[in-house]
Amino acid sequence: MQPRLPTMEERKMKDSQFLSAKEKQRVLKQWMDFLASGLKWEKFHEALYSHLIQHCSFIAHYNRQGFYGTYFEEGERIIQFLSQFDKRNAGADGIPRSVEYGMTYWATDADYTDVNGEMIEIASGYIPALVEKAARRQRDDDVARALALLNKHGMSLEL
Repeated sequence: MQPRLPTMEERKMKDSQFLSAKEKQRVLKQWMDFLASGLKWEKFHEALYSHLIQHCSFIAHYNRQGFYGTYFEEGERIIQFLSQFDKRNAGADGIPRSVEYGMTYWATDADYTDVNGEMIEIASGYIPALVEKAARRQRDDDVARALALLNKHGMSLEL
């Protein structure tokens, strides 16, 4: 059961130079929808992608499709991405590290600590199940790849 999260109205966002409070609310809604969908492409919208690359210390990976392909098509990469928003992986300061730069500025920048902190809180309700699913997916992909390689070389697995 997922914990009760504050409603969008209860989340108090403040305007910043490059993102209004209303835009922050939009990012949070897209973030929640994306996580709830099981990380489906159809729910990975432009505002969320833009926020991730501009205010969460991710590089663009060329475009939204490239970013999605980098982080959401393999189990290990899904787990890596989610670790940035996983409180269980936080350092001694209680802040999860950026997966690309290893620092915490993305979560402590005064202009975006409200929205990024809420992203961490929202993710906490989804991460355990998403990580479990991603680990199973990676295992299945690894086994399929290993069997294909054995077959390629005329070998089979004897159990």
